[in-house]
Amino acid sequence: MYYAILAYHEEGVVDAWSKEEDAALMTDLLQVNDRLVREKSLGPAARLGPTERAATLRGNGEGIVIDGPFADTKEQLLGFYVVDFPTLEAAVAAARELRRANPTAVYEIRPISLFLPGAPLGFTEQKS
Repeated sequence: MYYAILAYHEEGVVDAWSKEEDAALMTDLLQVNDRLVREKSLGPAARLGPTERAATLRGNGEGIVIDGPFADTKEQLLGFYVVDFPTLEAAVAAARELRRANPTAVYEIRPISLFLPGAPLGFTEQKS
């Protein structure tokens, strides 16, 4: 089963990190990523750009574009992982590992229903 692990954090806090602090955090996160890749459990992952350059499309018809994500949360969605695990508990365990590397982040784990059936994510094609 595919799960999305959505990484939330206060964007101002992340922006305030020095290059060294950010690099140290990324080193810790990449250790988790590398293990998940070796186990063929990690699919696409991305660090999202700043919310100040985001847009939201909502409304009827062609909709209206609004600057920013406008999520009603203290934290902003700053990145995501797509993982393949047999159970929600296994996906939660992976999110806990990510949280150990980045303890001030909030991780939301959600099952993914593929919009285009038959378009596999290709986890098994990753090279170790």
